[in-house]
Amino acid sequence: MRRVFYVALGATVGVLAVRKVSQAAQRWTPQGLADQAGGVGQRVAVWWEIVKDQAMVREAELREALGIAEPRIDDHPAA
Repeated sequence: MRRVFYVALGATVGVLAVRKVSQAAQRWTPQGLADQAGGVGQRVAVWWEIVKDQAMVREAELREALGIAEPRIDDHPAA
């Protein structure tokens, strides 16, 4: 009876170990990595747009506080 128990226990542990290793290996495949990323590029793009908008607002505040006129396109010399 003991042998049957230990054989069943060993088989169960072996199956669970194989499943865990398979899941870990799946995470490192290109598809697994893409699934983990889950739209990170889109979130970064949205965040960057917010940063740029806030920078433009702050620049306008600083220009107004310092009395600096808004730059015109034709103010920059041609390269």
